[in-house]
Amino acid sequence: MSLASPTTTTTLLSPTPLSPSKPKLQPLSAALQPHAPPQQSLTRRHLLSSVSAAVWLVAAISPRAAVAASDEEYVKDTEEVIGKVRTTITLDRNAPNVADAVAELRETSNSWVAKYRKEKALLARASFRDMYSALNAVSGHYISFGPTAPLPAKRRARILEEMDTAEKALLRGR
Repeated sequence: MSLASPTTTTTLLSPTPLSPSKPKLQPLSAALQPHAPPQQSLTRRHLLSSVSAAVWLVAAISPRAAVAASDEEYVKDTEEVIGKVRTTITLDRNAPNVADAVAELRETSNSWVAKYRKEKALLARASFRDMYSALNAVSGHYISFGPTAPLPAKRRARILEEMDTAEKALLRGR
């Protein structure tokens, strides 16, 4: 007993005819002419390989100091961010410049995170972890509730505690 209909079986089993393909013939004059080497692709290939070699050479020779920040710079930048965070979160919400202070804090904290998040040596430091956590809490609060919303007392206490531990860790070189 077959479940397929006779028309389905015949269409499935019948081969589709292939279209006849004729080889394209070239004129005799074109076949006898010598082929010129593809100069344009060789030039591009050489240009691209030269450029990529130059980029790798510059990257290998350039000092890593431009990418990696020194320890003194990290300490100075972190202390600056700690001061801005403390100043900003202690402002009265009715102060006339609170929105500007929050915008400046966001810019400073974003640049600090962007600069030091890439440094694998700093990721293990206690000061970096505490600062990152505190900045995340402050930024999250102001993004969610706006620049004039006051920080809840528990959140403010936790942020200030993280700032204190980050500052102590900085003094100890951690």
